[in-house]
Amino acid sequence: MCTRNRIVLALFVGCWIVSAQPPATEARSSLKVDFPKDSPVAVVGFDMGDSVTTTRGSAIVIDLRTLLTLRNAGSRRLRGVTLLVSTQESAVGGRASVSVPSLNVEPGGTFPVRINLRLLRPLAPAGPLVTVTLDGALFEDLSFFGPNLLNSRRSMMVWELEAQRDRRYFKSVLSASGPEVLREKLLESLARQAARPRLDVQVTRGRATNIDAARTVQFAFLGPAGAPVEPVAGSAMVSGGEARATSLEVINRSKRTVRYFEVGLILRDDAGREYLAGSVPASDPDLNLAPGARTRVTQDSTLRFMAAGGRPLAIAGLTGYVSQVEFADGSIWIPDRRALADPRLAEVVTPSPEEQRLADLYRRKGLQAVIDELSKF
Repeated sequence: MCTRNRIVLALFVGCWIVSAQPPATEARSSLKVDFPKDSPVAVVGFDMGDSVTTTRGSAIVIDLRTLLTLRNAGSRRLRGVTLLVSTQESAVGGRASVSVPSLNVEPGGTFPVRINLRLLRPLAPAGPLVTVTLDGALFEDLSFFGPNLLNSRRSMMVWELEAQRDRRYFKSVLSASGPEVLREKLLESLARQAARPRLDVQVTRGRATNIDAARTVQFAFLGPAGAPVEPVAGSAMVSGGEARATSLEVINRSKRTVRYFEVGLILRDDAGREYLAGSVPASDPDLNLAPGARTRVTQDSTLRFMAAGGRPLAIAGLTGYVSQVEFADGSIWIPDRRALADPRLAEVVTPSPEEQRLADLYRRKGLQAVIDELSKF
C-alpha cells in the first residue's frame, strides 16, 4: 500500500492479443495516479480488479476496472471529487472522467472510487497506459481545489446544492410530519425513478439524415418561478426522431451578470409521452450576460432519439426549462423543490444524486438508516 500522492501502479494483467501485434511492454502496462503534492485528497491504495488490455491493429483497448482508495487530507469535510482519466490527450476515446458526489468524508477519512472505463490508446507512445489526475475536490464550505479542466467545479457545486436542498426537504418532512410520512416520500421517490421513461440519445456533428423531411418545431417553456434566466423563444428542425439546429433565445431577468446556464430539454412523442432528453448549455465560453441582456444559444449537432430498447420515436413537441445558472461571482442557482413539484417536471426530471442515494439507502436498510443519515448533516 502506498501513501504518496504520486504513484505508479503496475497493471498486473494479461494482454489479450487479437491481432499480429506484439503485447504492450511492461513500461506501458501501467496506471499512473498523479495528484499534486499539495492536494487535499491523497491516494491510499488500489485494487486493479480484472483490468485487461487488448491490442487491436494500431491501438490498445484498455478495459480499466480498478478501485482506488483515497483519503481526505484537508481540514474540512469533503463533498465530492472528479478524476480525469486519460491515455493520451489527443487520442480519440482516450479521455474520460469519474465523479463522486454526495460525499461526507471527515478530515483523515478514507473513501473508495471505482473506475470502470473502456479507453483507447495508440500503440506507439511510451509511458504508462493510463494516467489518473485530480480535476477537482469540493468541500463542505463550497471551497474548491483543482485545475478544473473539465469544469468539474460547476458540476459538483450543482450536485452539492441539490444535496443540501433535498436533505432540507426530507428533514423538514420528518420534523413536521413524522417518520411515516418520510417513508411515503421515499417510496414516492423510488416509484418515480422506476417509472421515469428512458430515452437513448445519440449526438452527431453535422446535418440530419432526413433533412428534406424536416420541419420547424417551436419550443414551449415551463417556469420554474424565480429562475434568473428566462427562455423567450426557441426552435429546432425535426424529422422523425432527429432534431438539429436547436436555437434558444434567453434574457437575464436577474440583477447579476450570468456567465453560464443550462436549459433542460423535454421531448414529447406522437403518443403524448414525455422524456427528459438532456440539456442545451450556453454555447459561448466567454458568456457575460448583463442584467436585462439577451443572448441566443445554438447547437450545430444532430440529436437522434430512441425509446429504451431501440423503439423508434417520433418527435411531436419540445419543452424547455432552466435547470441551472452560474453567476459571474461563481455562485449558482438551481430550482427549488416547489418548482420541481410541477407534475410535468416531476415525471421526467432525474432526481438528484443525493435523493437517489437516500432512497436507495431506504430500499436497502430501511427508514431508520435514512433518519440516522439525515442527522449527520
